[in-house]
Amino acid sequence: MAERRLRILIVEDEMLVAMNIEDMLLDLGHEVAGLASRLEPALSLAREGQFDVAMLDVNLAGQQSFPVADILIERGIPFLFATGYGIKGVAETYRSHPVLQKPFRARDLGEALARIQFPAG
Repeated sequence: MAERRLRILIVEDEMLVAMNIEDMLLDLGHEVAGLASRLEPALSLAREGQFDVAMLDVNLAGQQSFPVADILIERGIPFLFATGYGIKGVAETYRSHPVLQKPFRARDLGEALARIQFPAG
């Protein structure tokens, strides 16, 4: 699949990490379509935002991002998890989605995004 410019929603509660991810995405030629650092704004963006892919931190200030993942699944929007806990930090139900172990490099992020399966059409 040819590389394309993606509009990406970042859900991350640590601002320095979010800024670092944003820089990586821009360097990779993608666009940040939105940023949420807490669960409620993330839920709202997941329901109403216009983006191609979402990156979800599992732990958002003590709350899990899995309800956001549920909305994305319902909308048919692909996503990946970025977590310091690795695959073990992701509930069994969601383990078919890509997981990036923090800390990660821009190359790792680019490879994870390249593995995303987009719906046809």
